[in-house]
Amino acid sequence: MLRIDLPSELNRLVLGDRERIAGTVYGTIVVLASLTAGASANEHDLWQLDAIIGVSVVILWLAHVYSQGLGESLDSGRRLTAPELAAIARRELSIPLAAVLPMTVIALGALDVFQHRTALWLALGSGVATLTAQGVRYAQLEHLSRTATIGTVALNLVLGLVIVALKAIVVH
Repeated sequence: MLRIDLPSELNRLVLGDRERIAGTVYGTIVVLASLTAGASANEHDLWQLDAIIGVSVVILWLAHVYSQGLGESLDSGRRLTAPELAAIARRELSIPLAAVLPMTVIALGALDVFQHRTALWLALGSGVATLTAQGVRYAQLEHLSRTATIGTVALNLVLGLVIVALKAIVVH
């Protein structure tokens, strides 16, 4: 089985832990979808594209935190306290954190460190790599067999590649 061994804190931050893998996958999909939708219209204004991605991710994170809070409030039969809602926000912080690497790459393109198209493709690639890493991480945490690991990684990879294919179709 493919295994990624990093120091535990770095491992948790980069690859997520049991509670954060879903948020990282969700955040990455939001980033990839926003990137795909906005790339052709903003290819020459990468700062605008970064803003669109950042705002999209933060809005969906806030909506997710709010809806989780409603669900937990209904489950407990009472209104949540501010600290309980803050705990949900912290638990789901992996959603906006998933945007950091792709948005950094896009910002580097805006600063002309990379050509604009290169920055867009690198941002997409970082998202696909994140989805792949999360598939591997999930398989490790669940102690999946080699076959199940390959299936899990393939599913995440296919999801990312479908978004990349949509970007290619929209741009051309």
